[in-house]
Parts: sequence; structure tokens; C-alpha cells
Amino acid sequence: MTKQYPTFVDLFAQLGLPTDEAAIGEFIAAHSPLPRGVELCEASFWTPSQAALLRDEFMDDADWVPVIDQLNLALRSTA
Repeated sequence: MTKQYPTFVDLFAQLGLPTDEAAIGEFIAAHSPLPRGVELCEASFWTPSQAALLRDEFMDDADWVPVIDQLNLALRSTA
């Protein structure tokens, strides 16, 4: 049996954000690029609970880490 890892859509749902492709794209476009030196969980657009989720899951090296990394990269892109 293979293990199911969270997806990008799962992460947006966990963060309480819209999960359709257009909304995810709009979120990334609206908040990119994240400035150098600003940790993902410290970005000003997160609520305290969203920031805590990102920080805690990353620190716990949870199954969420690959998709959190994916979000981090997406938000640092200028394209």
C-alpha cells in the first residue's frame, strides 16, 4: 500500500483558502514574489493560525513539508 501525501489543493484547504485552480493561481499572483529574507510562515498575508500551521508542520518535518516547499517556491517566483 502506498502512502498518500498531501497535495497543493490539500494544503490550500487546510489553510482555509479556496482550492480551485483559478483561486490558487490568483493567490500566488497576488502575493508573489515573497521578498528574500522573509520566511514563508512570516509573510504578512497569513492569519496567525495559517502561519502557525505552516511553521509547525515544517518544524515537525511532517508529510506537509514537500507541499509547503512547493508553495514557498511558487510564492518566490516572479513569473
